[in-house]
Amino acid sequence: MKTDKAALVLACIAVVIGIGSTYRPVKEMLAQLKPEDGLAVMANHPKEQNEELRLLVQSEAAKLNAAPVDATVDRIWKAIPGYNGLEVDEEATYRNALLTGPGDGLKLVYRQIRPKVSLNDLGAYPIYRGNPAKPMVSLMINVAWGNQYIEPMLDILDEEKVKVTFFLDGSWLSKNKELAAEMLKRGHEMENHAYTHPNMSTLSRARATAEIQKTQILLKESLGVTNQWFAPPSGDFDQETVDIAASLGLKTVLWTLDTVDWRNPSPESVIAKISAKTEPGTLILMHPTASSSKALKGMIRAIRAKDLQLGTVSQTLSAERLMPTEVE
Repeated sequence: MKTDKAALVLACIAVVIGIGSTYRPVKEMLAQLKPEDGLAVMANHPKEQNEELRLLVQSEAAKLNAAPVDATVDRIWKAIPGYNGLEVDEEATYRNALLTGPGDGLKLVYRQIRPKVSLNDLGAYPIYRGNPAKPMVSLMINVAWGNQYIEPMLDILDEEKVKVTFFLDGSWLSKNKELAAEMLKRGHEMENHAYTHPNMSTLSRARATAEIQKTQILLKESLGVTNQWFAPPSGDFDQETVDIAASLGLKTVLWTLDTVDWRNPSPESVIAKISAKTEPGTLILMHPTASSSKALKGMIRAIRAKDLQLGTVSQTLSAERLMPTEVE
């Protein structure tokens, strides 16, 4: 009788394991078993095979594990965001590998580790670049004029599957709400470039506050956008400007690399400059001009040729780690 019961239990376990190899919910349930609960599963694998698998997991984890990088204030670049670390869960990876078998390849289970110091902990400083350990860059396009080039640029961005951050002059937005809505509809980030394109450092505190706040409100009312970033017109600002923006919940962002496209350089020279000088964390300043419109596709491809990803300002300045394909 006891023998019959034991046989029945073993048969049930075999059925569950068989279903688990193909049916995802069961597979995930089995992957969460405690080591002592999973002995019956592990017993189906030769001891030597299991040891080899553990060593493989440990080896791959050692290649990928990385400590988080704290946000910091640099003497030249001012506020630099942090970058999440990476830690492979070796035990979970090992269990999953036992269940899936060698044919599926080794899928590493990981967790991101946040840095102890974040951008929010640094206080009111301007930001000129992302973390140099993060292989991402951003195109930041300041818009106060140049409507004729915006839709052609949007079409290129769609074609290349790239999202950018547009910093909108408030007076431009008030007259071009439909075009701004189209930019937002295509998935781009919409941010604050003051209202009348003034030199911020020359303004009284009340006027400077009004310039930023008026556009902040307009972004919310016209587009439903909660503003996060402020780009001072012409790059002109002082510490009071940064403090005012911070009091309104905004971080002041400038650029790492300027296309100087308002001087109408040749598209070829713009592409060459981007190719030569873009690095991880670079924020690239542009405008909707003839030069940038013609150079845009070449710029994107030059950046990708350097194994760099393109993202919005928020994505580039976040601590979120870009993951290698070996992990899930």
